[in-house]
Amino acid sequence: MNKFTILGCGSSLGSPWITNYWGKCNPKNPKNLRTRSAAHIQFGKMSILIDTSPDIKEQFKKNKILNVDAVIYSHEHADQTAGIFELRPFFWKNKKKIPIYGNLRTIKALKKTYNYCFKTNQGYKPILNSHVVKKEFKFTNSKKILKFKSFPVKHGMITSNVYVFNKIAYISDCNFISNLYLKHFKNLDYLIIDALRYNKHPSHFSVDEAINFSNKLKPKKTILTNLHTDLDYSKLRKSLPKNIIPAYDGLSFNF
Repeated sequence: MNKFTILGCGSSLGSPWITNYWGKCNPKNPKNLRTRSAAHIQFGKMSILIDTSPDIKEQFKKNKILNVDAVIYSHEHADQTAGIFELRPFFWKNKKKIPIYGNLRTIKALKKTYNYCFKTNQGYKPILNSHVVKKEFKFTNSKKILKFKSFPVKHGMITSNVYVFNKIAYISDCNFISNLYLKHFKNLDYLIIDALRYNKHPSHFSVDEAINFSNKLKPKKTILTNLHTDLDYSKLRKSLPKNIIPAYDGLSFNF
């Protein structure tokens, strides 16, 4: 069975914030309890993680994920990477380095910030092997192949990587996508896309911008993620077209 799970759909501070600030979210609705953005792909027996959020331990426990075979990074910001050290038990468990994938800038940033994960440092054994992603890469499991397309999109002052595989596109952090890449979004079953808040933002799509992009692509289903505290799940759900839904932590589907 192949399964895609949204581990976390919150913005950089999650919902609620550490101060217990819920914004406009109803604290009584469990779908407003959002950890930082990350996703998981179960490809047969292979476990592939997209980003290592600061909440990765609780996300794994909640979703009963017991292993990691590879990690794909969208970009280097802390809300996508700060949980990287939580990967150490999987290195101990499997007795081999975990391969991680990302664009060149992200890999360089990770090696600089978390150098002990990549080379021996103060007695710590390296736990990761890095791979700079190209336009296409793949994973093989029991002779079955999962092919990925990867390309950059604008995320404020930097670029973030989009990953498209098996008629699924995952875009967690983005505020502009070039028309040059629209060909990669044809005939999608699922579009998971950044929709930070109602108002325009310099590094994220707004809800309306995400809806407009979805209307342009016409996927079968669109899921809005990276949701800020001013987006209450129930109110947002009622305002959206039938084929577009807000994400919630733990939302999953088979593919």
